[in-house]
Amino acid sequence: METGFHRASLHYQGLTLHTASSGAIAGLDALYLRLGPLGAPMAVAEVRLNCAYLNGYPAEVLIAAAQDLVARLDWGKTPADLRRGLMDSAAPAPVRALVDCALWDLEARQKGLPLAHLLAGRPVPLSRGSNQTLFLSSDDQMLAQAKTYVARGFTDLKLRFGADFDADLARLQLLRDHFGPDLVLAIDANGSWPVELAADRLDRLAPLDLKYVEQPIAPGDWDALIALAAGAPMPLMLDESMAGPSDVARAVEGFEAANGRLWAHLKLIKTGGITPALAAVQAFEARGLPYMIGQMNEGGLATAAAAHLALATRPVAAELYGADGLIDDPAQGLTYTAGQIVLPDAPGLGLPFDTRRAPHMMEN
Repeated sequence: METGFHRASLHYQGLTLHTASSGAIAGLDALYLRLGPLGAPMAVAEVRLNCAYLNGYPAEVLIAAAQDLVARLDWGKTPADLRRGLMDSAAPAPVRALVDCALWDLEARQKGLPLAHLLAGRPVPLSRGSNQTLFLSSDDQMLAQAKTYVARGFTDLKLRFGADFDADLARLQLLRDHFGPDLVLAIDANGSWPVELAADRLDRLAPLDLKYVEQPIAPGDWDALIALAAGAPMPLMLDESMAGPSDVARAVEGFEAANGRLWAHLKLIKTGGITPALAAVQAFEARGLPYMIGQMNEGGLATAAAAHLALATRPVAAELYGADGLIDDPAQGLTYTAGQIVLPDAPGLGLPFDTRRAPHMMEN
């Protein structure tokens, strides 16, 4: 198997990413793994590199780990066997996600199937609804962005909360007052609330009829999370708390004690790819625990990988806006229309890869 790496910097038209955990981010630093000849790649997958605020890994560390992992794989094995071996790898989760998604893309291309069809074991629709996120900004900017999303059919919005709860609450009230009760609203605190203030803040949010509150307190204290969820007026969506198989097990164990208000947000960059995310989905569905399939802000191929998984499973929500508005993505073909993401009816992840927009780094 011929392999190679590419790297690109991706930018949004008129949008700055800004959350309580990341600060302001001008663009995306993306790493691509190619499996197959340079002129006609058999499979390509992507992972975002500038996420040290999430996982602690500098970009160059992830690149070196990816090159090392790919060099050590036995490419005489089938894609399925290689994916199973990744489950025991000590490589960082973003690196495992990159290789795992490339292997799924490879197998689906070899079988001539869209990846969602392969994952589901049957044909499934290649479109579904997605939310959109409103990042930290001025009230005028937030409202203007929300109007744009709603005009495009996106009526499921998630507002990022920052350091000033009262100001954030006023922004949320502004959205509810302007758009009325039919707009689906949620918030994401990125684990920034003090534990001792969280229950009161959730009660103050109750009149705004939120679908969920995402990661109100920092990850790590499962007893506090479960107790908070048990008394919450709305579900709590775990995000930063869902970093690996042990967290999946803790969520399943705590679901009943949390009165069913403990939900889980699965992101491939944290689970280590589609394979472990599927295992988490199976565990959640066996217990009846609602889950969301989502992503970081990422390019087309990473977004497509999450979207194919969402299409093949039954999430209560999907966060698949990552590639919406990118102006220099080397993997184009995703469409955002009428509140939905639409994937091409093509084998694998379904997106062509333009190497002119992603400089070639090295062959293995």
